[in-house]
Amino acid sequence: MTARLEITDLTVVEHRRTIVDSVSFSLEAGELLGIVGPNGAGKTSLIRAALGLRRRSRGQVRLDGRPLEARSEAERARLVGYLPQERRVAWNMPARDIAALGAADRAATEALALADSCLAELEIGALAGRGVLDMSGGERARVLLARLLATRAGVLVADEPAAGLDPEAQFLILERLRARAAAGAGVIVTLHDLTLAARACDRIAVLHGGRLRALASPTEALPPAILAEVFGLEGALLPTPAGLTLTATRVAAAGH
Repeated sequence: MTARLEITDLTVVEHRRTIVDSVSFSLEAGELLGIVGPNGAGKTSLIRAALGLRRRSRGQVRLDGRPLEARSEAERARLVGYLPQERRVAWNMPARDIAALGAADRAATEALALADSCLAELEIGALAGRGVLDMSGGERARVLLARLLATRAGVLVADEPAAGLDPEAQFLILERLRARAAAGAGVIVTLHDLTLAARACDRIAVLHGGRLRALASPTEALPPAILAEVFGLEGALLPTPAGLTLTATRVAAAGH
């Protein structure tokens, strides 16, 4: 898995409003890149435009060295796996069948075996035959992540995969995505929890008002000045025995 994503000057404008403003960065193979920012910062719009799921007003995206537009839909599906923020499932299909959709390019028996493996990796192997609508929200989130992992794509993109989950599930999900990066994939996650992002990610991209305000290691991307300006927090990322932890002393009153 060696594909990577290169984004240059990506801009999204709708109804004369700039939602994503001239963002550029590269996702390297073997890297877990976190995208953080307040609500409305443009995180989801950025990744959807980068994957060709939303119209770009300007800019270029290269996937594994070639322009995205030069890739067929089948090539894009093979090279990129995408987990959207929305977790709604219309049909009460068994977890195994949902996860197997990530391996739709393989024979049915092989796809189901891969689905079982991914479900077991996420510690819900015992739920393989249960309908997803009969599950808790957290269990359903793991099933959908299993579908993403089953793609075996060189670029994995997960939009808020840890949202609304208990801490144990959050760490499990980020741990499995880190394992995919360690195996050679390039992984992008959008996150709201800054402590989780700092502990899990190799680099962090900070979006604010559609613009890229920082792109660096967690401590370099989230210094006190950025925490105050972008998130309205007076605090810092501090090392603890459990890893980097955000310690915020107050929320700025004006404009946040």
